[in-house]
Amino acid sequence: MDAATLTYDTLRFEYEDFPDTKEPVWILGRKYSVFPEKEEILLDVTSRLWFTYRKNFPAIGGTGPTSDTGWGCMLRCGQMIFAQALVCRHLGRDWRWIKGKKQTDNYFNVLNAFIDKKDSYYSIHQIAQMGVGEGKSIGQWYGPNTVAQVLKKLATFDTWSSLAVHIAMDNTVVMEEIRRLCKSNWMCAGASAFPTLDSDLLYNGYPEEAEVTDRLWKPLVLLIPLRLGLTDINEAYIETLKHCFMMSQSLGVIGGKPNSAHYFIGYVEEELIYLDPHTTQPAVEPSDSGCIPDESFHCQHPPCRMSIAELDPSIAVGFFCNTEEDFNDWCQQIKKLSLIRGALPMFELVERQPSHFSNPDVLNLTPGVKEPLTASAKWNSSDADRLERFFDSEDEDFEILSL
Repeated sequence: MDAATLTYDTLRFEYEDFPDTKEPVWILGRKYSVFPEKEEILLDVTSRLWFTYRKNFPAIGGTGPTSDTGWGCMLRCGQMIFAQALVCRHLGRDWRWIKGKKQTDNYFNVLNAFIDKKDSYYSIHQIAQMGVGEGKSIGQWYGPNTVAQVLKKLATFDTWSSLAVHIAMDNTVVMEEIRRLCKSNWMCAGASAFPTLDSDLLYNGYPEEAEVTDRLWKPLVLLIPLRLGLTDINEAYIETLKHCFMMSQSLGVIGGKPNSAHYFIGYVEEELIYLDPHTTQPAVEPSDSGCIPDESFHCQHPPCRMSIAELDPSIAVGFFCNTEEDFNDWCQQIKKLSLIRGALPMFELVERQPSHFSNPDVLNLTPGVKEPLTASAKWNSSDADRLERFFDSEDEDFEILSL
C-alpha cells in the first residue's frame, strides 16, 4: 500500500498529546477528565469515522478526477459530520471501534455509504456530482452551508437511515417546521425504509435488524450554517460554541481556518479538538464478500487541536435528535444558553416561522427520482435556481489547499 501523504497540519499535531490540565475535555456531548480517562478519550476519538483525501478511486463522472487532494477537504468534513449522525442512528453514541474487533453489519453499512464509488449514498462522487447540479464544478470549493445543502438532498435517497434533515437558515431554528418535517408522512416513509422482512439487500440497503426507534418521529439531523463574525470569530460567541459540544445531541462543527477545513468534535480549555482530512490515502476497495478494510477510516493518533480564536467565522453546527424527547431536551438547553452572562447566542430559536422568513424545506425541492440515486441523476434547472439563494456566500472566503 502506498504511504499516505501528510500535510503540514497533520505532521505538526499527529503525536501531540492532550495537555496536562484539570479542565474537562468535551467530545460530542461526553465529558472526560484527562488524567484518569485519557485512554477513554482517545478511544472515543478513534471511534469517529475519519474521512480524508483519497487517491486512485474511480473517476468521478467516468472521466473526472481520481483524487480529491487539494480540493475535497470540506466535502470530507461534510462526510464526517453526517457519518456521525448515521453512527448515532444505527450504532448509538456509546458504540466504540476497537482495532481487530469484529464489527456488526450495521457498522459496515454505515461505512459503505461513504466509500469512494459512484453508488454509495454519500460518496465523494455523489457529493461532487450533486454539486454540479447546483452550479459547482467538480473540484470547486464548497463552504459549510453548500456541503450541508448537498448532503440534505443526498439523504432523501438513503431510505435505510430514513432521516429528516433540516438546515436552519437566516440564523433561525423554527421548532414548528422541524416538528412538521419529522412527523409528516412518517408511516409512509417507514414503509419505504423497511420494505420486506425477507429482503436480502444488505449492500447500501436495509439490514434485517433495522428497527423504527420512534414511529411518531423521524430521526432528525439539524445543521445550522452560521457566520460568527466578519473576518475573525467574535469572542462573544465562544462560550456558546463551547456549550454546543457539551450537548448530548452534538454532531460537532464543520468549518476551518484559512487554507483548510476541519471537523471539530470537541474542546479543551481554549482549544478546539478536530479531525483533519488533509492526509491523502489510497482508495479502499471492498472485498467480494462486501467486507471493507476499515483501519484507515479511524484516526489512531491523538487528534489535532487549534485555538478557538483561529476559527474562521463561517461554520455549520450539527445536532442529532433520535426522538422527539431528544429534540425537546435540545430546545430547553438552547433556551438556557441565552442566560449565560457575556455570551452571545449564535442563532435564534422560535416556535413559529417569522413572516419575513423563507425556509428551503417548504419549497418542495426534493428531486423527483424514486429509485436510488446514480451518477446520471439530474435536477430540474429551475430547482437549482430556486435553491441557489440558500447556498452560502462564504465559499470564496476559503482557499483551496495547495500541496
